[in-house]
Amino acid sequence: MNRCPWGEGSDIYRNYHDREWGVPTTDDTIQFEFLVLESAQAGLSWLTILKKRENYREAYDQFDPIKVSRFGEKKKDQLLENAGIVRNRRKIEASISNAQHFLEVRNTFGTFSRYLWRFTDFKPVVNRWKIQEEVPANSALSDEISKDMKKRGFTFLGPTIIYSHLQATGLINDHIVPCFRYTECIALAREIKEG
Repeated sequence: MNRCPWGEGSDIYRNYHDREWGVPTTDDTIQFEFLVLESAQAGLSWLTILKKRENYREAYDQFDPIKVSRFGEKKKDQLLENAGIVRNRRKIEASISNAQHFLEVRNTFGTFSRYLWRFTDFKPVVNRWKIQEEVPANSALSDEISKDMKKRGFTFLGPTIIYSHLQATGLINDHIVPCFRYTECIALAREIKEG
């Protein structure tokens, strides 16, 4: 079975690659989860974050953006003492602030997913990379979205982190062409419809 080379590194990577990465989603809870996880990953390996994912789910109330947006000083202190997550004050504060902005975007656009998918005209961007080394770390699209999100108050979500988010949530299909998930992810969503 051919898969993206990065997905071969461990069972955790294989499961994530084979079941989640690149699956187009309009689920706001999943979108918020990946925003939190991707921003926590900055400067660390994705494997580190995947190993801590269940701890994040518990610590972040199953990634409920309403609950996270209300985290106060006591909760921040608890998170900073939680060895199951990345204990970085700036990242934790950014996740809480980003939850508040996430809700603002959702109020404006109906859903956060609608806000995000409108940048791709509600269709996944399907790339045709033949080898892993061709896959970029960012793009004009991730640059545009990152700038727009920054204007809306989001932090810790630069173009590279946003590109990773777009890959993870299927707005961009960056499975390499020989990978078995490339055509599967295309079939999962020929087009994401607004609404």
